[in-house]
Amino acid sequence: MTESAAHPRESLAPNTMPLDSTAELLTRITAQLGAQLSHVQLNGVRRPMSSPILATAVSAVTAVSAASAVSVASAGSSTAGTGGPSLVAVAHGSRDPRALHTVTRLLDRVRELRPGLDVRLGHIELDEPLLPDTLAGLGDREAVVVPLLLGRGYHVKRDIPDVVAAASRLRARIAPPLGPHPLLVEALYARLTDAGWRSADNAGRGAAVVLAAAGSRDPESAADARLTAAMLSERLGGVPVLPAYASAVSPTVPEALRALAARGRHRIAVASYFTAPGRFATASRSAAPWIAAAPLGSHPALARLVLQRYDEARTAPYAADPRQLVTA
Repeated sequence: MTESAAHPRESLAPNTMPLDSTAELLTRITAQLGAQLSHVQLNGVRRPMSSPILATAVSAVTAVSAASAVSVASAGSSTAGTGGPSLVAVAHGSRDPRALHTVTRLLDRVRELRPGLDVRLGHIELDEPLLPDTLAGLGDREAVVVPLLLGRGYHVKRDIPDVVAAASRLRARIAPPLGPHPLLVEALYARLTDAGWRSADNAGRGAAVVLAAAGSRDPESAADARLTAAMLSERLGGVPVLPAYASAVSPTVPEALRALAARGRHRIAVASYFTAPGRFATASRSAAPWIAAAPLGSHPALARLVLQRYDEARTAPYAADPRQLVTA
């Protein structure tokens, strides 16, 4: 959920911990995952998988995500209550009042799925509470910080780690961003269906989808969006899905729409690859020539993914160097 333009320092940020191996693994198994995404129900629960290949692939994704969680140890620690470390969800923040309401509903779903877990919210900017204030309120407790962001970029690699490192009393682990992940694809598919996409559109040669994302100068962010687009295309039965961006890089959403129209695609839907409403999501939706899906919001699959990232990160080892708080 990214509201502001790309961070002015973003293109200068060093990639101190590239995850090329993660991207390569995800790319190799995309076809297997996409063809079997119907095993995930709309409430986010995965049906029993009959394919041993798919089961192995999903296990591999989980293992790689867990391995990419990085932590920092500060002085002192204690676990809050009996529900494990506190879960601190990090949203971008937005001037759109619907954003805070949407993220609050999402975290309510997380609490329903994990009773007794201390779930808190912090924002990078624009909304309160800001992340430094949320972390300060935890004192010397133990926490897992889960970015409600959909791919790698400056906020995940620098902003969030810097804030966590400055919380000197806190012992924290930082989870990877939410995407790419099959549960996000299932939520995207559900939102398209809610907007009016029908199975008959999958077979039409004139149909296509633009995956509208925030945009980042970080090339790994674009790689994550392309992978999500490929997985969504598989979920839609091979319908072309072209990623486009609301800021920082090309193609923009209007450019992607024109490119698809030039290829004879005239029934073009816009899938909103944003966690919550905001300026970018609204602009992307307004450009749609046909149907436009709502942001992912409080979809049950998203709530389950937040807990999956939390569970993956809570067992990761603590890093000795706070500057290694790069999660993607």
